[in-house]
Order: sequence, then C-alpha cells, then structure tokens
Amino acid sequence: MIKFFLLVNKQGQMRLCRYYEPVEIHKRTLLEADVIKSCLSRTKDQCSFVEYKDFKLVYRQYAALFVIIGIDDAEIMFNLDKVHIILDEMILNGRVVETNKSRILAPLTALDKMTEG
Repeated sequence: MIKFFLLVNKQGQMRLCRYYEPVEIHKRTLLEADVIKSCLSRTKDQCSFVEYKDFKLVYRQYAALFVIIGIDDAEIMFNLDKVHIILDEMILNGRVVETNKSRILAPLTALDKMTEG
C-alpha cells in the first residue's frame, strides 16, 4: 500500500504532499523533514530505494524536483521504465508540460507496437 506521495524541490521545500492514511499534523511535519533529509542527502550513485522505519521510500529526481513515495513491504512497482516515460512526458524541468492523456501515452503506444512487430 502507498502511504504517502511527496514532491519536494532541491532545497527541501514541499511542493505537494498527499497522504493515504491518517497521520497527525505534528507527526507529519517530523516525518516529512526526516524523509526529505534521508532522500536529498543521498548521492546519484546510490539506490533510489531506502529502508525507513517500518516502510520503504522510493524516490526519483527530475531536474530540481524529487518525487518521494512511502510504501509498505507488500507494495511492488512493476513496469518502472514505463512509469518514467509517462513522468517524462508530463513533467519537464519540474513543470507540468502535458496533461493530455493521448499525447502522454503516445510514446508507450509506439514502443508497444515496436516490440510486437
């Protein structure tokens, strides 16, 4: 299960947060500070999966924006390469550049056609 979704800039400022289970405001602030510190302090050579308390953090940097997702051990992400393609079509340099579903999925459709034939 996904516990939370965070978008953070390189300075550690929260741009978007979404929680999928209730967390008190005080605990949320402490959690966000610790999670952001844990992810932003890692080098680009390190794995983007981090063991954190009783769950895992999965993060990815896109230009000046970090996408951080907190998941429990039962959550597994399949087709991670396709997720990156979708995000690359939607977000450029930390800004949303495309919201049209058919335009976002066009590269995936082309890639699927190439692998089939």
